[in-house]
Amino acid sequence: MRRNKVFAAGAAALALGLSLTACGTTDDKDSGSSGGGGGDAACDLKLAFFGPETGPAAGLGKPIIQGAQLAVDQYNEDADCEVELVKYDSQGSPDEAPSLATEVAGDESIIGVVGPAFSGESAAAGPIFAEGGVPTVTPSATNPTLADNGWDTFHRALGNDATQGPAAAKYIQDTLQSKGTFVIDDASEYGAGLAGIVEDTLGDTVVGTDTIQAGDTDFSATVTKVTDAKPDAVFFGGYYAEATILIGQLRNGGFDGTFVVADGVKDPAYLDAKDAAEGTIITCPCIPDTDPAVATFAADYEEEFGEAPGTYAAEAYDAASIFLAGIEDGIDNRADMLTFVNDYDEKGITKQLKFDDKGEPADVHVYAYTVKDGAIVPEGEIK
Repeated sequence: MRRNKVFAAGAAALALGLSLTACGTTDDKDSGSSGGGGGDAACDLKLAFFGPETGPAAGLGKPIIQGAQLAVDQYNEDADCEVELVKYDSQGSPDEAPSLATEVAGDESIIGVVGPAFSGESAAAGPIFAEGGVPTVTPSATNPTLADNGWDTFHRALGNDATQGPAAAKYIQDTLQSKGTFVIDDASEYGAGLAGIVEDTLGDTVVGTDTIQAGDTDFSATVTKVTDAKPDAVFFGGYYAEATILIGQLRNGGFDGTFVVADGVKDPAYLDAKDAAEGTIITCPCIPDTDPAVATFAADYEEEFGEAPGTYAAEAYDAASIFLAGIEDGIDNRADMLTFVNDYDEKGITKQLKFDDKGEPADVHVYAYTVKDGAIVPEGEIK
């Protein structure tokens, strides 16, 4: 079955036995049949997805959900005790996150969270998960300060913006050879933080900055500032909903330089900008689905969902696979799962999955993509 193709290449690279001979439950700790890594897969457990399933950022949430779901489905093919993936739809909003995080923390059957997906909601939910001892592995939240809050439950399966920001700036300087760059952010925790890093890295070559608001549709004031500054490149820190409108208005206003964005824009919906989007450079600490390391995963994903994997689908698969490996090893409680995740050091499909004492990944890569002929095409890793 498909699980033998991909799950074995990811979480089951642990060399844990794939045949389940007994089935523990969350209520039989005293019997010794489960818990604490006893070797028999635990039962009656759930993983949670935490992020946007609906709302303006649903396009970024969909591949994360599907990547995690694929890992769970493949695990369940051979499992005596199936794991359920439950979805907590935050719509990507920090305002929605606390109440949802409280719900997750109150359900002891949820042994791990794939997410939160965005940085703002991660900052809002993180203290609640930490207090409840809920292990989390985000496949997509990149604000560096998330790892500085002292939450022992926080883990990140990708490089943060302290690596992506300098990589984007390096591309602007070395590849584009921009003599003047205008930096725009969307005032979000993610966008403003990333734009600030790019601005600091570019230094004196920044010819202007501006801030827009998520949800706005009239960026004429920003367009005027950009055209007055005459930059070679514009960097935007934010999400695809605003980027799609912004690039159209910039092109209509006369900007003919290179538009550079980051992972929050790497969604097919950005291509709705059509000709205006052509030539956009997108940076992302996410592995291309054309990489040989994820070829089997990509084929399995397309078979199950009828489409190629989107941004952070593979990272979500890896995040879910860590938790599933722990469950397969008999872990049936959050405390033991947290220890398991903290000590995890195995090859996933996107990278070596290992975390430092702040929950940051030991293995980090940032890639460049180009919008070409109406598609987002990988260029390669930014060294």
